[in-house]
Amino acid sequence: MSATGDAGLPEARRDAGGVGGVGGEVDEKRVTWAELYFDLVFVFAITQVSGLLHHHHDATGLVRALVVFVPVYWCWVGTTVQANIRDVDNLRDRLGILAVGLAGLFMALAVPGAYGGRGVLLGAAYWLARLVLLLLLIRLPGVWRGPYGAGVLVSGPLLVVGGLLPDGPRLALWAAAALCDLAAPLVFRRRLAAVAYHPSHMPERFALFLLVALGESIVGIGGTAAGARLDVAELAAVAAAFTISAGLWWQYFVYAADAMRYAVEVADSRRDVVRRIFQYGHLALAAGVIGVAVGFGETVADPWQALGPGSVALLYGGCGLYLLTFGYTRWMMFRKVATTRLGAAAVVLGLAPAVVRLPALAVLVALAVLLVALNVVEHVRVVRAAGSDPAPVAPSGSALPVVPAGAPLPGGSALPSAPSAASAE
Repeated sequence: MSATGDAGLPEARRDAGGVGGVGGEVDEKRVTWAELYFDLVFVFAITQVSGLLHHHHDATGLVRALVVFVPVYWCWVGTTVQANIRDVDNLRDRLGILAVGLAGLFMALAVPGAYGGRGVLLGAAYWLARLVLLLLLIRLPGVWRGPYGAGVLVSGPLLVVGGLLPDGPRLALWAAAALCDLAAPLVFRRRLAAVAYHPSHMPERFALFLLVALGESIVGIGGTAAGARLDVAELAAVAAAFTISAGLWWQYFVYAADAMRYAVEVADSRRDVVRRIFQYGHLALAAGVIGVAVGFGETVADPWQALGPGSVALLYGGCGLYLLTFGYTRWMMFRKVATTRLGAAAVVLGLAPAVVRLPALAVLVALAVLLVALNVVEHVRVVRAAGSDPAPVAPSGSALPVVPAGAPLPGGSALPSAPSAASAE
């Protein structure tokens, strides 16, 4: 399949519900109720992927879970992009979104047995979703010669055929399908150049997807703790795990979300920002959060038990990937180095081997303290920068360039006050 402004044709601009040219002013576009209902399917889908990773979290298990997660994620991305470039608040498109949601539900149901007897169901459900998305855009000339067409003609059939094969060849074919989907926006980059994106809708949609992934971390905490004795140690483990989850939320929603929306609004090429920051960057962010969520399930139940390398890799590795991804997104947006988050990622990944034999409670507390310290440091740096100059320079770890608080943005909006806008990403 594909994504980013999948249609990839000049006609997409005329179908974008009043969107201006790329980089020009656009009317405000809000997420529809149909899209929010559609997201509920992916709450369940992410839970299913987490369950798959929970049962097999060695290196092979990580690859297998990622290969299954990509088509689930890409199905969501394809729906989000077509909703961004078009007006979908009508009967035809509502029904189309619901049909893709049903296909997504079939995919989610297939995930636990994806490498067993439900492989064909996963592939067929994905192919169905891609066909529906293509039909929603069928009026656009040449839509077959773009990412949506690639999903129907290449990755969908690969997933179905892979479901018919034994485990090893199945994984190889599904990995090829995932790579096809991920490469499609790059391969058809020139065709996507004329697509106009709503700058407010896209950041909101991907933020909501990340919020769904963060919700899985709460499920990872509560689902495990609900059946425990809930003595002092277990309650402390729950508190530490929640602090980690809240710390990850803080990293994105207090600073980075505003920075990403700003980057879309001022970008010369919104196509490139959508592809790099949202489609690719949020895949890594969500994968990191899912790893942490699965790690919670291994730690909260028995806070005095040593975790072992697999569980530590999920917990610390997922957090490290999450922080490293902000280094990537900041560089892609502003060609700036996110020093604080890259430094924190290095500390997290460096600590992982040292905590393998520690009790789960100590592992959780150490990570929680580190994330709280990171958020405190970033908050102090942003506040100091805002107070030192009416047009402050964002700190070296921040996500935004030098912009005075309250400065107008394209489209007539205003940049939020310095502490929230000079993102510490």
